[in-house]
Amino acid sequence: MLAPVTHFVPLTLVRRERTLPHPGKVLARTGQKVSALDVLAETNINPEYQWLDIAHMLGISPEKTERYMQCQAGDQLARGDVIAGPYGISNRVVRAPKECRVILAGDGQVLLEEVAKPFQLQAGIPGDVVELIPDFGAVIETTGALIQGVWGNGLINYGLMVVLAKKPDHPLVASDLDVSLRGSVVLSGPCQDVEALKLADELSLRGMILSSISLDLVPVAAKAHYPIILIEGFGVRPYNSAVYKLLVTNNRREVALNAEDWNAFTGARPEIVIPLPAPGRTTAPAETGAFGPEKVVRVLRAPHNGQIGTIVSLKGNTIFSSGLYTNAVEVRLDDGTVLDLPMANLELIQ
Repeated sequence: MLAPVTHFVPLTLVRRERTLPHPGKVLARTGQKVSALDVLAETNINPEYQWLDIAHMLGISPEKTERYMQCQAGDQLARGDVIAGPYGISNRVVRAPKECRVILAGDGQVLLEEVAKPFQLQAGIPGDVVELIPDFGAVIETTGALIQGVWGNGLINYGLMVVLAKKPDHPLVASDLDVSLRGSVVLSGPCQDVEALKLADELSLRGMILSSISLDLVPVAAKAHYPIILIEGFGVRPYNSAVYKLLVTNNRREVALNAEDWNAFTGARPEIVIPLPAPGRTTAPAETGAFGPEKVVRVLRAPHNGQIGTIVSLKGNTIFSSGLYTNAVEVRLDDGTVLDLPMANLELIQ
């Protein structure tokens, strides 16, 4: 049975396709070195349209309007440019309400497409552009540590990581934060303090890595102006031992946070990349794997959710006390407990 893989890798090749949701203009070039915030491509995703009744606005018939039109389909207009007029004793004119493009003009009416700020696709990780994807984006490669999370608020940034969590369950509270952390990425454990998230905005943090947050803080985290990545999920959940050790050993290193949504169809998920030089050739980690003895797994369901363990043996179809009959494995958790667990309740850790 193939299993999903979550990566907590101290050194690997990270290769990411970064693409626009719609065709647009690619700005990157092959061989270019980029930072996490560099723009690779851009497109206009949600153009707004405005229909103007020129004849009514000038107070004349649609047929008469044609001689007073000052633009035609395809014209680019700046805010205040004259669309039609002047007409009459008062020299009435119709002006462009915003920067826009004329889509249609005729029969006394005009359809305008407002020029909105384009959607810009950021690199998400620092590295080298190794391939361009025409009209959509680029492929970026780098080497370093890779840590994947379960939730992010959609933002991207980078900065020096400062570890505040003295242990895996160290909670984040507002009193932990002060002006000395301005411009850094903070690493702490579970958070139930809404004031801590708000203060981080005031201090202009570059990002926050947390083990978990309480569900009532999700709306605040989603509106934060800095990226937030959760490693374990929601509630009060400490870091698992593997990821905590990996993060803490990289204290005071530059980290890149891409807090994008977890998308099971594209494979995208929130992740942290810590750029590190590789002494030799590295390969990208597998996205799926097979359960087997000695494989490291994480439990996804209560009462042991979030705990890390090692597979002792494959059990095959097993009947559980709940009446469930399914494929199971014998797992030895980090605390020494040995359990039979359904494969569906586990993910591989690599």
